[in-house]
Amino acid sequence: MILVMLRCCLVALPLSALAAQTPKGGEANFPSRPVRMIVAQAAGGPTDVAARVYAARLSEIMGQQAVVDNRQGAGGSVAGDITSRAPADGYTLMVAANGTLAIAPHLIKLSYNARADFVPIALIGNSPLGLMVAPNLPVNSVKELLALAKARPGKLNFGSSGAGATSHLAGEQLKMLTGVQIVHVPYKGASPALIGLATNEIEILISGLSSALPFIKQKQVKLLAVSSAKRVPLMPELPSVAEAVPGYDVSSWYAVLTPKGTPQPIIDKLHALSNRALTTPDVQSKLISLGMDPETPTLMELSTKLVNEYDRWGKVVKAAGMKSN
Repeated sequence: MILVMLRCCLVALPLSALAAQTPKGGEANFPSRPVRMIVAQAAGGPTDVAARVYAARLSEIMGQQAVVDNRQGAGGSVAGDITSRAPADGYTLMVAANGTLAIAPHLIKLSYNARADFVPIALIGNSPLGLMVAPNLPVNSVKELLALAKARPGKLNFGSSGAGATSHLAGEQLKMLTGVQIVHVPYKGASPALIGLATNEIEILISGLSSALPFIKQKQVKLLAVSSAKRVPLMPELPSVAEAVPGYDVSSWYAVLTPKGTPQPIIDKLHALSNRALTTPDVQSKLISLGMDPETPTLMELSTKLVNEYDRWGKVVKAAGMKSN
């Protein structure tokens, strides 16, 4: 009897050892098929461009294709709704910007919870905006601009790509931190807003650097500073707004998420694969050339960032007196 029991234990031992090597709740050979990457913006937009740089390298590292699927609309909530209802198996990712994850939830009634229905995987990077002024405005620094705005309360206009856009709330945060009285003028997109600035329809615009570079190079607008808390690699000589306005920090950032309930081993693997892709020198150089500041935070650091950004923009929306639809 003892011999029979010993034989059973010896047979069972390799099986138990094998089970210990298999991630609990995770697919051992993940990914074994293509991964769907839902992008919360139209093809050609900043989120899409960043996602495709990341997806190309991630596909090579995973050995499986990361298939980009653009699902724009309603402040990114179309992509959010699809992702929140997808199976929690790691085969559906969403690439979304701060507008989708930290601003839209305060302005749009959503079918999902932007804070609870997703788990973060990686951060592709931050893309600061540029604080620009009209060519005929007699200022050449942020301090001079603020002094002029305070001398002319309610007389200077700031444009945006639309009500509730990052460019809009960037101006509202400037008002909140400095007390200047400047008037919001929404446009239907970044390009019309830039044209409005170049033709002196408006005096101030805080908008994406990538789309503004042609206007800046041709001196159709004056670039005073970047909106991030620190200077950016693309233009290290350019000051940040925070150097004149402590605490000011506005960037479009692009995060990768997956549905809640995804097994932790798969989350950890996707995070590791993503950071390998994002730290590749050619990916880094491409992102920097797009005006981005690449970052590879830990999962805990990224989770903290998402919570802080959600709370911060909620305060700005409230201060601006904006209501959810």
